[in-house]
Amino acid sequence: MPKLPGVNHEQTVRALKKAGFEVIRHGKYIVMSDGVRVLIIPRANPINAYTMGGIIPIAGTQFTKTSAIETPSLRFPLQAGGTE
Repeated sequence: MPKLPGVNHEQTVRALKKAGFEVIRHGKYIVMSDGVRVLIIPRANPINAYTMGGIIPIAGTQFTKTSAIETPSLRFPLQAGGTE
């Protein structure tokens, strides 16, 4: 089974800021909140696709068939990654 590409943590934080989240604190993990939801983003490059799959529903974002993660004001292009 081929590996799924991940997303850079800096891209993730930038995109979530555009969606209304703000950084509460950072260290080994980045903690972000929009006042209602709290997200914990690992500082890994790239963030594992399965980990992003857990973060996305909490953030209120959606998957599309265009291999991107998207909300009305937020888009994470997936990077080409690993080999089979």
